[in-house]
Amino acid sequence: MTPLATALWLCNAALDTGGQLCFKVAAKHGDDGWRALARQPILWLGLLCYFGEFLVWIAFLSQVPLSLGVLLGSINIVVLMVCGRLFFHERLTPLRVGGIVLVCIGVALVGIGA
Repeated sequence: MTPLATALWLCNAALDTGGQLCFKVAAKHGDDGWRALARQPILWLGLLCYFGEFLVWIAFLSQVPLSLGVLLGSINIVVLMVCGRLFFHERLTPLRVGGIVLVCIGVALVGIGA
């Protein structure tokens, strides 16, 4: 994988994770309904992250084959689970940790073969 593709891949993971974390924070503070949720700046930051991710994803897919891009994109699941644990104290059960390990192994194998 080229340095540009690697940078786009990392940027995609960061934007996806940032968007998901923003949505989680907004949802925790949006108990008063949709209008209150829509007034949350963090919600709009999450949407902005998703828009940026869309652009980066398109650029990334222009650099790598679709099958490789989708497989490498699965690292976002791992990053989100780790961030959920760190920022929201979500539980990591043995089954989830096993899933994280398997995804990491798969992404590493795909990345090595790229």
